Parts: sequence; C-alpha cells; structure tokens
Amino acid sequence: MTQQDSDKPSRRGGGRAARRLARESSQQETQAYITRNIPPIDILHDEAAELIEANADIVLSEIGIEFRDDQEVLTLLKDAGCDVDGTRVRFPEGLARKLASTAPRQFTQHARNPERSVEIGGDNIVFAPVYGPPFVRGLDGERRYAEIEDFINMVKLVYMLPGLHHSGGTLCEPVDLPVTKRHLEMVYAHIRYSDKPFMGSVTAPSRAEDTVAMARLLFGESFVENNCVLVSLINANSPMTWDDTMLGALKVYARAGQACIVSPFILAGAMSPVSVAGTLTQILAEAMSGIALTQILNKGVPVIFGSFASSISMQTGAPTFGTPEPAKVLYGCAKLARRLGVPFRSGGSLTAAKSADAQAAYESAHTILPTVMGGVNFALHSAGWLEGGLVSDFAKLVLDADQLTMMNSLVSGIDISENGLALDALKQVGPGQHFLGSDHTQANFETAFWRSSMADYTTYEQWSSEGAQDAELRARTKARQMLETYNAPDIDLSIDEALRAFIEQRKEALPDSDY
Repeated sequence: MTQQDSDKPSRRGGGRAARRLARESSQQETQAYITRNIPPIDILHDEAAELIEANADIVLSEIGIEFRDDQEVLTLLKDAGCDVDGTRVRFPEGLARKLASTAPRQFTQHARNPERSVEIGGDNIVFAPVYGPPFVRGLDGERRYAEIEDFINMVKLVYMLPGLHHSGGTLCEPVDLPVTKRHLEMVYAHIRYSDKPFMGSVTAPSRAEDTVAMARLLFGESFVENNCVLVSLINANSPMTWDDTMLGALKVYARAGQACIVSPFILAGAMSPVSVAGTLTQILAEAMSGIALTQILNKGVPVIFGSFASSISMQTGAPTFGTPEPAKVLYGCAKLARRLGVPFRSGGSLTAAKSADAQAAYESAHTILPTVMGGVNFALHSAGWLEGGLVSDFAKLVLDADQLTMMNSLVSGIDISENGLALDALKQVGPGQHFLGSDHTQANFETAFWRSSMADYTTYEQWSSEGAQDAELRARTKARQMLETYNAPDIDLSIDEALRAFIEQRKEALPDSDY
C-alpha cells in the first residue's frame, strides 16, 4: 500500500500536487521491514566485550537478581540450577548464557496480512511507533489525557504510514476506559484498523491471557501454537529486580510460544552507574536473567534482548535524550546481543521536547541514527514520542515516520551495478557540461534521491504565499487529511464477530476497578 495524500489540487498548484503525489507513491512504497546491507557500527572491541560479559557474570553469580512475589518462578530457577535465597537469585557462572543459547537468532512475527509479516533479527530493522504515554498532543495541537478515539486514530495513521512496519502496542493510554478493560479495546483496535503485526498487553497476567485468546481467534489456535504472532514488552524494574506483574505476563507469553522483549529500563546515574561500561554490565546481567527464564519456561521460544537507556541531568534529575552516552550504550548492547545470539531492541526517535520543535528534531535525529547504524532489530518509539515519553504527538508521529522512510536508503550501501557506477553518463557528458539532460539522469531522476514528503523545498515567496506553515502545522494538516481518506483493511466478518463477542463477555466478567 502507498501512503495516501488527500491534498486537493489548487488552481495554482494542481500540477505540482499531482507530481508530488506521484513522487511519493514511487519513493515511499511500504516495505514489511528494512534489511541492512552495511555492517553495524562497532565501538566496543572484543576484549572490552569479554570483560563486560565477565562482570555481568559476577553480578549474576555474586550480587544476584531479585525475582519478587512469584514462588513459581523461584522454583523454576532453582530447579534449573540457580541458588535461590528468599527472592534473591544467583546464577552460577555461565548458566544464564547457557540457558539463553536456545533462543533463536531470528524469527518471524506474523501479521494477519502475510505481506506485512516481519523478520526480527539478523540484519533486519523493524520500526514500531511510540509506546506508553498517558497524554496526547492531538490533531488540534492540544495537550490532554488520551482517549480511545486517539488510540484508534493513531493505529489508523501507523497503518497508513510507510515508514512504520509495526502497529506497536500502547500507542497512548486511553484513560476514558476502565484500567481493567481498556486492553481489550486497544488490542482490538490493532487487529481491526490495521493489518500490521502488533504487541500484546502486559499490565497484568490476565490481560496477557486475553491478548493470546484474541490472537487465537484471529489467527486460529493451531497457527498461534506453532508461530509467533505477538511481541510484548517486559521491563525489568532496574536495578536488578523483576516484579510479579512483568513476570506474570512473561510466563503467559513464553508458554504460549510468543515473543517477549526482555528489556531493562535504565536512567543512568539513578538506576545504573553513571559510566557506560557499568551500565552495559548491569543491562546484560538483567537481560540475560529474563531471557534465561523464557527458555526455562519454553525452550526455543523467541525473545528479544531489549535496552532502554537514557542519561539524566545531574542538576535536575530529569531524563535527557539524544546525548552521546546512551548512544554508546546502544552500540555496546547491540554487540553484546549479537554475541549472545538474540535479536536486539533499543533506540527510537526520543526527545524531552514539549513540542515538535528544533529540540525534538535534534534529539530524535541523534537517537534514531545510532538505532539504525548500530544494529537494532526492533526499534520501539520510532515515531510520535514527545516530552520524555509522557506524550504521543500526532504531528511528530507523521514527521518521524517521514524520516524513517529515509533509513532504507541509508543502510542499503553503495550501488556498484552498471547503473550505479554510471560510467555511461560520464562518457556521454564529458568535461564542462551538466548531467541534467543525460540519458542516465533521465532514466533515474524519479528514484535517484530520497526526498521528504513533509519538508518544504519551495522558495520563500511561495512558502509565504501559501500560509508560511511550519513543519508541525504541516504535519497536523497531513494527519487530518490521512484520517479523512483512511480505509480499513478487510477482515473476515465471522472473526470480527467472534472478537467482539469475546470482548463483551470479558467486559461483563471484569470489574470497572482493580479495587
């Protein structure tokens, strides 16, 4: 599917609008995922990686990891060879890595549209949108609590945006629905309004079970039993702690054969040491402990080594983004994940900015480029993240997704085919002439260079006469136009009816409050 652009041709610019639409259609066709054709940036030499791995083993064997309020998990870890003292679990040297070795290096997450299925791991990059904010900055630019209509509209936009390969999970937190029930409508929105792969609920084990049940209605029980159709985010409660909520969700998904992103959440200086190497050591220890548990539960189940690491302002304690130290952590973790033999999640388009301004652009660029160049396989928060993760912004979703369409060209390498070498053009044009009219330019001009669909390349006079719109305003206008032209992907009517019946049944059974 190509990105829809509903700009109506004006009297002055009808031809220009038509040309822009044709250009966007030719350059921004949706890809299921990106494959990197260049080696990842590696700033952690092998000897340093071995030292960090050895230190992570010391953390696991001497300090240990807390596994709280889950006696079953403690029993499983003890039976696997761990030393369990209350809720503190120590892994003998090398045990966590040995247990993790049965996880696959690469796996397929199936979408209900097979053309949208993604390959996670290897040299592949999957871009997923923002996850988790309680607030939105809506189509009108207002900052407010998110509602289910916002969630649905974001799912629709993500479905239409070619830069995003994955529908994601909690695009925003719809506070107009009860906490106990909102996960049902959120998962349904991903299923009904998109055909890209999606993430499951993790806020309670029962909500994970509901997600798996809905996936079985969508894909069929046999298919889900034998294939990965869900990826879900399981965060460690850093430092070196797992809580019962995350452990409960992890158990549900791992036993169902579904993938977990085992992801320490780090604000360095508060939740890990201030040094890059110390933070890498802690992340590796935490991640390996969770990955090992998935393999104890279900040997061979797919899992993703996750890392979310930010620095903090040592003056205010506020998280900072787009700074050098988290980029170093990302590069280091990516190598550690490759050495462990599992896919890697990190990065995104992160910012502490309060609007889609210059700060947002700089910080997001300084986060997404290490993500792409460092070897990330699954990039959560790739579009729409604002205000340190407190806000999902419609405008930034569109702007970030536009930038993501550039990344395939960035990692594709240099074309040295006969056409790429362009020797015929050099011979035809010769010294002192231009290449605009050459046969080679005429044959390649439509696809030769990536071009943004959101940036303004016009003259100042034209830009001014058309309203002097900045990027944020253009993006909100674009989002509204896209939603006006949205067409839902087809879904089997009997499956849709079964899903709605399940949702209504569960809503009747669930209380409106946890209290």
